Amino acid sequence: MIERNFLPFALPDISDEEIQEVIDSLQSGWLTTGIKTKQFEQEFAQFLGRNVEAIAINSATSGLHLALEAVGVSSGDEVITTPYTFTATAEVIRYLGANPVFVDIDTRTFNIDTNKIEQAITPKTQAIIPVHFGGLSCDMNSILEIAKTHNLAVIEDAAHAIPTTYDGNLIGSLDSDATVYSFYATKPIATGEGGMLVTRNSDIAQRCRTMRLHGISRDAFDRYTSTKPSWYYEVVAPGFKYNMTDIAASLGIHQLKKVWKFQEKRAQIAQYYNSQLSTLPLLLPPQAPNDNLHSWHLYVIRLDETANISRDEFIQQMTSQGIGCSVHYIPLHLHPYWRDTYGLKPEDYPQSLATHQKAVSLPIYTKMNQDDQERVVKSVKEILLK
Repeated sequence: MIERNFLPFALPDISDEEIQEVIDSLQSGWLTTGIKTKQFEQEFAQFLGRNVEAIAINSATSGLHLALEAVGVSSGDEVITTPYTFTATAEVIRYLGANPVFVDIDTRTFNIDTNKIEQAITPKTQAIIPVHFGGLSCDMNSILEIAKTHNLAVIEDAAHAIPTTYDGNLIGSLDSDATVYSFYATKPIATGEGGMLVTRNSDIAQRCRTMRLHGISRDAFDRYTSTKPSWYYEVVAPGFKYNMTDIAASLGIHQLKKVWKFQEKRAQIAQYYNSQLSTLPLLLPPQAPNDNLHSWHLYVIRLDETANISRDEFIQQMTSQGIGCSVHYIPLHLHPYWRDTYGLKPEDYPQSLATHQKAVSLPIYTKMNQDDQERVVKSVKEILLK
């Protein structure tokens, strides 16, 4: 029986600032893409620096789709990514009639194994989508060098990775073609649904803005907020409906202001877990190297071979003690669509398979207090030390 005071796996951290900004939007009568979306974009670009352009969108999924379309991925092309991710990373490739080519992970990091990327490149390869798993950066220097050598686009799936850094630079400010963030309810900053696409390539930015709203040649913000007659527009491409609303942006404006505080709290929880769980029969999550920042969107342990319990039974017992856990992820090649479409077998990606079979995501979110953290640790110890 689940306890009444169930500790969830994740919760967003919303305060009065966000609530009042949403109320202001509701009272203004402006609910769709408008002034607050523009403000959120501008402040996000300023946060990253290096002349980044930011395009607010309704999900990271739509952002990845827009970015792939903007760099020219089309039917019959191939895009390299990891099977150890949520299906959105790969499904957007299929939206364009292209095919994902999966490369196994490095089990030390959960991220794509850069030593295996080049052998997956073919004449059809057009792009690489590295996924910064859990908020830990991929080896971007290696990936960018491979892409440069083979003339490939790089689109970073940074759904977990704000404010992650690599070589001292924020993810989103590197030399990739585009980077896409998620602001889903459980992400490091949350707008319920939503995301941001960033790029330093003005052509990519313009194409994404056009395709974000039905292929209309004028930016939605300009067309809908101009004080001059602005009824005229032209449709220049069969675009999509991927724009962010001002209500979502109202949340994002204030969530972004708290991003460093949020990261500090998540890191504190991660370090507490590390200190308390290090002697148990499990592998702790990888740390960010060289004083870089890990966003700690996820805290994923892996049960050791010596653990006296299976992963699934562990999660069941944690649930019975009132603590929510999850699994990130079921590798894509195990899912019916990807398995059957591409004739994949479980052993095709052995590192992803082995990692998945032992992985458990423990609760980690900024509203957790010390008692919450101690409950998690106490339950993990009780279960693994029986």
